[in-house]
Formats: sequence, C-alpha cells, structure tokens
Amino acid sequence: MTDTTPLDPRQLTAYLALKDVAALLEHAVEQQLKEDGGLTTPQFQILATLADAPDGRRRMTDLADGLVYSRSGLTYQAAQLEKAKLVTRASAEDDERSVIVTLTDAGRAVLFKVMPGHIEVVRRLFLTPLGDADIAAITDILGRVRAQMRSAPPRSAKPRRTTGSPPQRGERNNGR
Repeated sequence: MTDTTPLDPRQLTAYLALKDVAALLEHAVEQQLKEDGGLTTPQFQILATLADAPDGRRRMTDLADGLVYSRSGLTYQAAQLEKAKLVTRASAEDDERSVIVTLTDAGRAVLFKVMPGHIEVVRRLFLTPLGDADIAAITDILGRVRAQMRSAPPRSAKPRRTTGSPPQRGERNNGR
C-alpha cells in the first residue's frame, strides 16, 4: 500500500531544499568537469570508479550496477571515453559476453587534471557551510535514504542476476 498523504510543510521544505541543492551542485560540477577535462558527469564517474579499482578495471555490468545511469547510456559514455583513449574495452577472459573496461594512463591523467577543480567546487558549494557534526549527520541521513532507495533501485541500478538464473517476469533473457 502506498502512502499518498500530502507532505506537511516541513517535509515539503526539506524535499525542495534537497532538490535545489542537488540541482545546483550537479550543474556546477558538470560545468567544472566540462571546462577542465571535457568530461560529462557519467564519464567522470566511470573514470573515478575505475581509478578506485585495485587494477583499474571493472566489468561493464559492475559499473552499471554501481552507477544510476541507463545501461545503454553508460555503454555510450564508455564508448566516448574509449574514442578519447581514456579507457579500453575488451571481452572478459572468463566470459566473452562480458566486457571489461580498463582505465588508461591518459584516463588517469584527465582524472588527475579535473580532480582539483572538482574538489574545489564540492568544498566551496557543499562542504564549507557545514561543520563536522553537520557532515556526520548528513552522511548518516543520506546513507539511510540511499539504502532505502537502493533496496528497490531503478532498473539501471539493479544488480544483474547471476548466469543461469531464469529471467524474472517482464525481464528479457539476452544473456547480458
């Protein structure tokens, strides 16, 4: 059963403030990434995720599962990064249907180039007005909200079923 009770004024104010903050921060980050490195936000997320991987590699499905972005959109962004020689894509050795994305030295260099400006934007717009207790509270609060949202993620963020599992109702069995 869905709760459709109208939001009270405090709830509405909190919701609209969150949307405002997210939109303003996203716009500033997108501008900075474009100006400093010619990157989109999803491209930055791909590069940053790969840079955090011990070997600079991830399966495309793992990238898609971690980022809330359509799988086809993520494939397009990875293709653009590959054209720019910032990543490589190849079939996995253990499963030819699976694609491995690997960060290149040029990709690391672009990430290194955009990171100072990225940190500056995040710090200036988001972190500066907050104290340590505020950051701890936001981390806790948004962590709980994220966990709630990820418990029923959009299709782009749903982990894929394991090989051999029958498709769920409404799901295509395309092997990927």
